Amino acid sequence: MSENKIYGINGPVVTVKGKTDLQMMETVHVGNARLAGEVIGITSDEATIQVYEETGGLRPGEPVYSTGSPMCVTLGPGLLKNIYDGIERPLRDIEKVTGPFISKGVDVPALSETAKWQVTLKVKEGDTVSGGDIFAECPETDVITHRAMVPAGISGTVTFCASDGEYTVTERLIEVTDGKGKAHGLTLCQRRPIRNPSPVKSRIPSARPLITGQRIIDTLFPVAKGGAAAIPGGFGTGKTMTQHQLAKWCDADIIIYVGCGERGNEMTQVLTEFSEITDPKSGKPLLDRTVLIANTSNMPVAAREASIYTGITIAEYYRDMGYHTALMADSTSRWAEALREISGRLEEMPADEGFPAYLPSRLSEFYERSGYFENLNGSEGSVTLIGAVSPQGSDFSEPVTQNTKRFTRCFWALDKSLAYARHYPAINWNSSYSEYLGELSDWYRDNVNIDFMRDREELCAILSEENNLMEIVKLIGADVLPDDQKLIIEIARVIRVGFLQQNAFHKDDTFVPVEKQFKMMHVILYFYHRCQEVIARQIPISKLTATGIFDRLVKMKYDIPNGNLEVFEDIIKDIDIKINDILK
Repeated sequence: MSENKIYGINGPVVTVKGKTDLQMMETVHVGNARLAGEVIGITSDEATIQVYEETGGLRPGEPVYSTGSPMCVTLGPGLLKNIYDGIERPLRDIEKVTGPFISKGVDVPALSETAKWQVTLKVKEGDTVSGGDIFAECPETDVITHRAMVPAGISGTVTFCASDGEYTVTERLIEVTDGKGKAHGLTLCQRRPIRNPSPVKSRIPSARPLITGQRIIDTLFPVAKGGAAAIPGGFGTGKTMTQHQLAKWCDADIIIYVGCGERGNEMTQVLTEFSEITDPKSGKPLLDRTVLIANTSNMPVAAREASIYTGITIAEYYRDMGYHTALMADSTSRWAEALREISGRLEEMPADEGFPAYLPSRLSEFYERSGYFENLNGSEGSVTLIGAVSPQGSDFSEPVTQNTKRFTRCFWALDKSLAYARHYPAINWNSSYSEYLGELSDWYRDNVNIDFMRDREELCAILSEENNLMEIVKLIGADVLPDDQKLIIEIARVIRVGFLQQNAFHKDDTFVPVEKQFKMMHVILYFYHRCQEVIARQIPISKLTATGIFDRLVKMKYDIPNGNLEVFEDIIKDIDIKINDILK
């Protein structure tokens, strides 16, 4: 039995007095119930442990068991379609053992040890392999092939190789003998520490956007594949709904959805919706390429702190296979609150609003793990991070939002007034920005249209001018404005309602291809230019509004199917006919 004994218990923080054999950041089992914990502080006469389970009933004097390894997760086939808690315990399997409530100290393997996978070996005896090399493949779901890789740090010659067939995740497939003569048996699964980034060969500048099908994101404020974006917004502004849309429709290969400190009914909604939605790329259920990590607000607070590291480690694992992954963290504010609570129990000196002084460095560590990479095996993969932030009272000057802005290059600011006006996504186009436009402009010109960036800039200029004009309108009314400024307000209304506002429940509007987004933008601007010709002839704007084209442009997002973009040419012809009639 271990000589390490519990001395004090303060919520999720446990102290062990005296000289110990524990190491910093080591995983331990605490008490007779063997609760999962991690060493977060060591002095000459005391060790501090963060416990990831409920500590009720724990007593001083109970033993603390050392494991000798850091906090790790098990990675292998079976992760997809599964739902885990913050420390990678499979919630469905736990429910079969303990019922609907999780018992303390329950130990269930993260991956099924009885399920068999149809494995195809990619190496043979005598081959030389090194970290990251793919030695076997198996179909994990109907849409994703799982690639078993040699763990980083292991290299040598294959001295044993099994034949193709069905295997569990614990059965040895190959054996690698390194230069020192040590044999390493490799299986379908491996373990990785969650706090350390997975090694890569090099970081590549990303010049491809993550296509989401949401017009205000793809057209105005795109995020690159391998980029990092923040979605800040107060209560009720649609953070979770926006992340659901991104998770459902973005063109990443693998989705990792981390519900960090959110309400349980939101995670239930994710589970229900994702299992019912058909993936537009494959025609299979969306859950076939999704991993869910649920650490709801009623779960132990320390596990909430670990949940985003568990999620990013799983995302890096699939990236190493050559997949493009996207991680949705909802929300990083709840994660920061967990840091604050644990820091308070450790009696650390608080910084802004009680958050620990190391909050910025923890946020930077997390967001810096995003990127577009060349992997150790020569493949390319990416991890895109999209983190929701929940500032109290929609105050974007609070520490979590401000520090998140420092480490992300894309900022989708949600607006309470837009949300209450039923304008979704409620992203405010005046306070949002994307710093990826410079790198992505060539992709839009080459893959969508050479005029895409020019039209986008003009669209933004109209919205900006409308914002300035509305200050005047609030003071003296719209009637005193000249017709050219009235035209800007009318066109801006078409852009806001007909282009930026999107209906998640409409079959053609919930996801819009980039080609259709450009056509919509182009038709609106074409009409604007023709209207300027009319206004320049001193013809009143009432003649233009009487044509009904303004309302037709607002409704074209519903009227034109995503697969029938030729209709836009008909609209342009109709615009020309009606404008020419007015000019005559």
